[in-house]
Amino acid sequence: MRSPLLSRRSFIRAAGSAFLAGLSPSQLYALEQTDAVFAAAFMDPAGHFGLATLAEDGTIIDRRPLPKRAHGLAFDRNFNRVVAFARRPGTFAAIFDLSGLSAPIVIASPEGRHFYGHGTFSRDGRLLYASENDFDNARGVIGIYDATDEFSRVGEYPTYGVGPHDLSITPDGEALIVANGGIETHPDFGRTKLNLDRMEPSLTVIDTLSGTLIEKHQLPPDFSQLSTRHIALSGNQEIWFACQYEGAREDLPPLIGRFRRGEPLDFIYLPEQTARNMANYVGAIAVNRKEGLVAATSPRGGTYVVLDAISGTLVHEVQLPGASGIAAGPHGFGVSTEGGLFNGRQSPVNWDQHVVRIG
Repeated sequence: MRSPLLSRRSFIRAAGSAFLAGLSPSQLYALEQTDAVFAAAFMDPAGHFGLATLAEDGTIIDRRPLPKRAHGLAFDRNFNRVVAFARRPGTFAAIFDLSGLSAPIVIASPEGRHFYGHGTFSRDGRLLYASENDFDNARGVIGIYDATDEFSRVGEYPTYGVGPHDLSITPDGEALIVANGGIETHPDFGRTKLNLDRMEPSLTVIDTLSGTLIEKHQLPPDFSQLSTRHIALSGNQEIWFACQYEGAREDLPPLIGRFRRGEPLDFIYLPEQTARNMANYVGAIAVNRKEGLVAATSPRGGTYVVLDAISGTLVHEVQLPGASGIAAGPHGFGVSTEGGLFNGRQSPVNWDQHVVRIG
C-alpha cells in the first residue's frame, strides 16, 4: 500500500507546475498538508455546475466548470485525469487533465444512447468504459472509448441486463463488473421508472477483451424490486454491491451484499433500527482495503454505516443529514453531504452523490 505521504507527493508530481501555479497560497498550503486528495461534482449557489478537487479536510483546491449536472466519477492514475459523467439521462462526459496542460475534452453519447452516470478506465488507461442505455431497445450497454484518440467511441458490449448503473473493473483488468439496476427508463419520460412491476436487477461479470458474459447473478424473486446500483471492490476479490429498494416503504430488504466470482450472492442484514435508518436507499459504497472496512451512505436516511469487511457486521453508524459521496481515505473514509459538508467542513457549494479519491 502507498503511504499517505507518497500518495500526496505522487499527486503533486503528476499535477505539474502549470496546475500548482494557478493555486492561491491557501490552496497550496491545503495541498501540502493533506494526506489525500479527492474529487467531487458540485452545484454552486448560482446554479452553476462543476468539478472540484478537495483536500482531506474539505478545503477546495481547484474548481472547473461543467456544462450540466454530473453524477459519478472515474480516475485514471496512469495519466492523472478524471472523468465526470452526466447524471441520467444526460449525454455528456467531461474529461479533465488534472495537470492543466491539456484542455478538457467533452464527449457525447451516440444517438439512441445516454449515459447512466458511471464508468471506469482500463488498467492501462487506454480505454474508458461507460454504462449506457440503449433506450429504444430497453437494453444496457457498455460504451467503449479510446482514451488515446480524443475518447472516440470504438465499440460497445451488452451488460446482459436492464438499467446498468455503476461499473467497475477487476484489479487484473480482465473483467468488468456491472450493477444492472433492472429499471427501464426512456428519455422521452425523463427520470420516470417504467417497469417497477417487472424489474430484473442483476450483477454481471463481463470479459474485457471479448465482451462475453462470464457470469450473471440475478437477484432472487423476493428481491425483484431491489435495484442493484453501486459497486466497490475489496482486496480479497470480493465484490460489494449496494441497492435501492423500489417496493413498499415498510419492507426492510437487505441493501448491501457481496459475492466472489463463481459463488452465490451474500446479503448483509443490518440491525433492524439501522436498516430503518437507511430508508431503503444506499447512495454510495466504498471499501477501505487497508483497514478492512466497508461504508455505505444513505442521503434519504441521513446516515452512513461502516461494516467489517470480513464478517460483514456493523462497526458503527453515523447520523449525517444528506450523507452522500464516500471514498476510502488514509484513515476511514472521506464523506460528503448534499448540503456541502466534506469530512465535517462546510463548503460554499452543494456536493453531488459521489466522491472519488485521486492521486
